[in-house]
Amino acid sequence: QVQLVESGGGMVQAGGSLRLSCAASGRAFSGYSMGWFRQAPGKEREFVAAISWIDKYYTDSVKGRFTISRDSAVNMVYLQMNSLKPEDTAVYYCAADRHYCSGSGCYDVQTYDYWGRGTQVTVSS
Repeated sequence: QVQLVESGGGMVQAGGSLRLSCAASGRAFSGYSMGWFRQAPGKEREFVAAISWIDKYYTDSVKGRFTISRDSAVNMVYLQMNSLKPEDTAVYYCAADRHYCSGSGCYDVQTYDYWGRGTQVTVSS
């Protein structure tokens, strides 16, 4: 069983930055693919970014602004978010896939086996 705990959310003005963290339990963490998703009120949960060993994937709307990284030594995954926009406002979720995901497979909510409870990010204009 893997437990994921997100932190780092908050309220920021447009153009600002936040760094989200995801702490993962489990000895096999280094072999997992990890993803960040977000869900705004009234909308479906959507893919933001994923990291699978050394490959990284981003949804088009965050490319060049967000960076996903991981530190397997301490079981952490990060999402650095720069140049934030009001449309980035959502609850952000960390997710773990027990297997290696690649390409479009990393974008799919169904790919992931474990989920955190989320952290709220609010960007004001």
